[in-house]
Amino acid sequence: MVTDQPVAVLPPAADGGRRVRIGGRYVGIAYGLLDVAAFVQEAGLQDWDEMDVVQSSLIDWQGGGPEAWGT
Repeated sequence: MVTDQPVAVLPPAADGGRRVRIGGRYVGIAYGLLDVAAFVQEAGLQDWDEMDVVQSSLIDWQGGGPEAWGT
């Protein structure tokens, strides 16, 4: 479950996507907050939305915060 496993959103790639890791396992590439929310929902927090993603201390935004999505 995601509450036991921190979420890491890695720095933006050249295409603007950011790899997402939950508990040390890569779960996909996000191109926006909705994608991150979907990954977190799949990991066990079904009621989370984009605002929860932005505000949660469970998420480690590397290389820029939730507003950084590259070019």
